Amino acid sequence: MPWPYSERGLGSTGLLLNWGYCLCRDTWESYPEDKAIFSWMLHQVTRPWLSEFLSQVLPPSLLFSDDYRVENKVLGVTCLHHIIRNVPAAELQQYNQAQVMYHALKNHLYTAEAEVIEVVLPCLLDLLPVLQIPPPALGEYQKDKQNPTDEILQLVLTHMEMEHKIVLRRVYARNLPALQQMLGVRVARHMKRLLSVIVGYLEVYDEPEETARLCILETLQGTIKLVWPRMPCRLTLLLKALLKLISDVSCDPGQTPKSVREALLHSATECLILLDRCCNGQVKAALEGLPSLCNDSLLLQCIKQVQEAT
Repeated sequence: MPWPYSERGLGSTGLLLNWGYCLCRDTWESYPEDKAIFSWMLHQVTRPWLSEFLSQVLPPSLLFSDDYRVENKVLGVTCLHHIIRNVPAAELQQYNQAQVMYHALKNHLYTAEAEVIEVVLPCLLDLLPVLQIPPPALGEYQKDKQNPTDEILQLVLTHMEMEHKIVLRRVYARNLPALQQMLGVRVARHMKRLLSVIVGYLEVYDEPEETARLCILETLQGTIKLVWPRMPCRLTLLLKALLKLISDVSCDPGQTPKSVREALLHSATECLILLDRCCNGQVKAALEGLPSLCNDSLLLQCIKQVQEAT
């Protein structure tokens, strides 16, 4: 049994309960040390006992996340994330508490602070399954509603299109594959904007880690697998983007470590192979004349792997 609980299940949770009452809107800023103590004690209480204190620990966590100071926002979101992970979904849905957390977290996506976005997106990824609208039963009609996951993906893609800060681009790209997998085949609704973001991010260097481009290539692989029937009409766009990426990486390594460069080339080659499979060999046909036009060894090696793939 976890440390905070004695035989009855109390212990330090009694203190947590008292702190939850003390940290109200009008007084919590007067005791800056209390929020750190509250956060520490909250993280000591896990499933299944935390649900008993949900009504006491949720308001202070929302208060912290709603503050204008970045460190308090991060602290509040971290507390909310712990609550989401350790309280059953049915209890979070009761009294619309999950919706309250969703709207509080969604508002943070409009900030330009990388530290906040970095904790908000993983928190939302754990909350979205709780808010997921179940599919209708077989033969039963249900009007198609906007899903929270669709809303978050639309908002993330909007920010990604306009974002120029490398730190934020990495944060968004790192969480994009999980969002895409959560939507599944419904990602087809966002194909135009998603592919626009993918092509745009593949063109921008992200040295030395290349986190953004590696995550974008992972997203592209998932997209091809999920909505492969829609790939033939977008083959030209993606083929140009992938070949340009391979050429740039192989011809101008810059400060990119060899292992990262190899990972980029491998992921790009995998995308080409997947495209070829869902486009009935059109990629292989398009690459046939390239070996006679270039002498770059890495590019030729990637082309050879695509040609030999079955």
